[in-house]
Amino acid sequence: MLIYGVNPVLEALRARRVTMLRVAGRHDERLAMVLRLASEQQVTVKRVPVDELDRAARSGHHQGIVADVRDGATAMTLDDLIAGAAQPALIVVLDGIEDPHNLGAILRTVDAAGGDGVVRQSRRAAPLGGATAKASAGAVAHVRVADVVNIARALETLKKAGIWTVGLAGDGPKRYDEIDLTLPTALVVGAEGTGLRRLVREHCDWLASIPMSGQVGSLNVSVAAGIALYEAVRQRNVQKS
Repeated sequence: MLIYGVNPVLEALRARRVTMLRVAGRHDERLAMVLRLASEQQVTVKRVPVDELDRAARSGHHQGIVADVRDGATAMTLDDLIAGAAQPALIVVLDGIEDPHNLGAILRTVDAAGGDGVVRQSRRAAPLGGATAKASAGAVAHVRVADVVNIARALETLKKAGIWTVGLAGDGPKRYDEIDLTLPTALVVGAEGTGLRRLVREHCDWLASIPMSGQVGSLNVSVAAGIALYEAVRQRNVQKS
């Protein structure tokens, strides 16, 4: 797998996933930090022309550095994700999130909020490299990801493990902050425009909405996920105090 950008590469190095670095046209302290870490880990570093990085990153904003990384260091089965979750669990389930920028932003927020990981459907998901890694600011190297064949069945598995499933939907009968998120929770978010698919909605324990007071009718999916995640964090902190 290939990733690019200083922060994603730095985090991948910290996670010991990088197998080779390609660098072009950069000489600053941030790059020096990356190169020091690569040297400590005996990672091969190649100086290459900038246009080689342009091609490798498919014209993405690579910031003069591209890394080859071992794939799947954070990937696991759903059972493994559940077994390794904290108590109470806090998981995000992605129903058809195919935009790498949204996926990256969600991974970044899951990491920041201390979530246990992400569940996604393997055939309807953005790849974890490239633009996703860049948008995640390196969180892709740390957040645990479980790929599943069917999201609806995955929700049933989560429920059998004692994890409540909360689908975010504009027409949800409850507000997101009216639901007890101190319980083991999986937040389920759908693609922008289409939202949660019918079968996925039917398998959620609750459907929750985020009130909209302005003229725009919906939120970006990564923003909606972030609001719900930090409401869970807020409720859990209140419970502890």
